Amino acid sequence: MGSDQFMTAAVLRRHGGPDVLELRDDWPVPRVGPGQVLVRVSAAALNNTDIWTREGAYGLPGRPEAKAGWRGPVDFPRVQGGDIAGTVQEAAADVPGTWVGRRVLVDPAFYADDREDAVPIGLLGSEADGGFATYVAVDAARVHDMSASPLSDEELASLPVAYGTAMGMLERARITSGETVLVTGASGGVGFALVQLAAARGTRVVALTSGSKAEALSEAGAAETVSRDADPAELRRRLDAAAPGGLDAVADVAGGPWLERLLPALRDGARWVIAGAVAGPVVTFDLRRLYLHNVSLIGSSMHTRSHFADLVELARTGAVRPRIAARYHLSDVHAAQDEFRRGAHIGKIVITP
Repeated sequence: MGSDQFMTAAVLRRHGGPDVLELRDDWPVPRVGPGQVLVRVSAAALNNTDIWTREGAYGLPGRPEAKAGWRGPVDFPRVQGGDIAGTVQEAAADVPGTWVGRRVLVDPAFYADDREDAVPIGLLGSEADGGFATYVAVDAARVHDMSASPLSDEELASLPVAYGTAMGMLERARITSGETVLVTGASGGVGFALVQLAAARGTRVVALTSGSKAEALSEAGAAETVSRDADPAELRRRLDAAAPGGLDAVADVAGGPWLERLLPALRDGARWVIAGAVAGPVVTFDLRRLYLHNVSLIGSSMHTRSHFADLVELARTGAVRPRIAARYHLSDVHAAQDEFRRGAHIGKIVITP
């Protein structure tokens, strides 16, 4: 595909409000480099990281209010979008030509080294151009063949960031069959993924959410739902009933006051894994409740190659099927982000170019 051709892309010019994300119809189609393929995007999905990257809401060490991407400065201009499903249109000379024409899911993570358990150090749509565009050029090593998957392209595109993050949380916290785990923010993208993936591995899920979304979470596999608006005494009573011996784990995407409120509900030796801070990034809690009860507090950012490979296998068999909350054309990316920010949806908001 010639470099003189152009495409539509949602391009971030700087940190700021919705106006800094420009919809361009004259953006150059990316040139395929060594080891890369060109993917024609069939679907992309929204995540918190898209909003936070635009706003520069990640802060810097010692400067929590500083404008920055999740790994620090962002190299503008940047095409956003970490969730990508599509079809390979072109392959570099050093990539097998058999990839051309294949339906694929793209792993959005950059890793620290070549190990299967290497930690992620970057993300498409943040450290490199992503999928809010007609085409994206990516390393062939990050595309996975989805020819046999029963999932639609929109469902596939809902998986990488949210379900990859959820898979990483469950694995890093060693959450297993027969345990009881509390999921905060359970109706959001990562929260809903946690409910589905944890239930699929035989874990008993207690979902913390607003009352209006309880039914959808029960259908997704939650054994019990608890309203986040319940008063502290009622919340503790419900959790004691759900896990009489204490919770085995908490999978938290909210942060904020929940750490202080819910730590007493954990059993000795429990794990608290956190991958988000939408309810507040700076928290206060009693450290004695942590060390006196041998509770592990685990930070989890996205997934490893191994975690993503496990997710790919679930996608190929259709063992987990994401819920699509809304669909938007790329030209309506601002409206899509606006609906995402309102948070009234359950599941994933998908964009098609």
